[in-house]
Amino acid sequence: MSPWHNIRLLHTGANALFALALTAALVSAVWWVVHRPVFELRAVSIEAREGSELRYVSTPLLRQAVSRVSGSFFTVNLDSVRASFESVPWVRRATARRIWPNRLQVTIEEHRAVAQWGDSRLINTYGELFAANLADVEDGPPLPELSGPQGSHAAVIERWDELRRWLEPVGRQPTVVRLTQRHAWTTRLDDGTTLLLGRDQGLPIETRVRRWVDAHPRVQSRLASRAEVIDLRYPNGFAVRTAALAEPEPGKQAKQGRAVGQSKMLGQVDNANKAGAVAVGHRR
Repeated sequence: MSPWHNIRLLHTGANALFALALTAALVSAVWWVVHRPVFELRAVSIEAREGSELRYVSTPLLRQAVSRVSGSFFTVNLDSVRASFESVPWVRRATARRIWPNRLQVTIEEHRAVAQWGDSRLINTYGELFAANLADVEDGPPLPELSGPQGSHAAVIERWDELRRWLEPVGRQPTVVRLTQRHAWTTRLDDGTTLLLGRDQGLPIETRVRRWVDAHPRVQSRLASRAEVIDLRYPNGFAVRTAALAEPEPGKQAKQGRAVGQSKMLGQVDNANKAGAVAVGHRR
């Protein structure tokens, strides 16, 4: 039988053509509506995340990001808009949403710097490294200086936070924390004192620091001047140097210092030696 005499086949073909024509008409109508001038983006509003403010984000750079936004209410690429704003210095995260019929709202979370990293980057409250102009934060309180080998910033941040807690009893704060390539720790306090902490081997660093914190008031009362270097790398005590701010060698310090017991003998610290060094530790 010829297809032209097959009523069922003709009906199926007619329905298919009708559906195709209807789809084409709908697509054309949608395209026509989407591209009406009324839906072209007229404004992009920018606001800070709730509960925060924008202190360091550059207004001219935000304007540049706005100038790159294109499309209409329906066609604008929100992921592209977000990426454009997040490329602006000091912007940690940006979100974009459409506002009917022709507006866009961008909400920005700004980095909050808590420390400076050794390669001229900054660290935010989430422990993330980010690049920004260091001159932007010069008007505020000095930021702690942290440094270490590549990929070690998380460990250095953690150690800085630990030192802040450990040093609370003596009212001191770490302003510099360094981790060397040999994984040795050094910190400088807000009064200029340097603590040589050594490596995370043997006696825990927390124990060494707390031992010094407990002895600090009595040791300091016996010194003629402020201690400049405290060497905590000894397993049985620590050494104090009041002369030059230089890293002492454990062997030399042990010879120069005077051994004093951690308990009853702790109060008998003698700082009269010429090198200005005092060793505090267990008597053997």
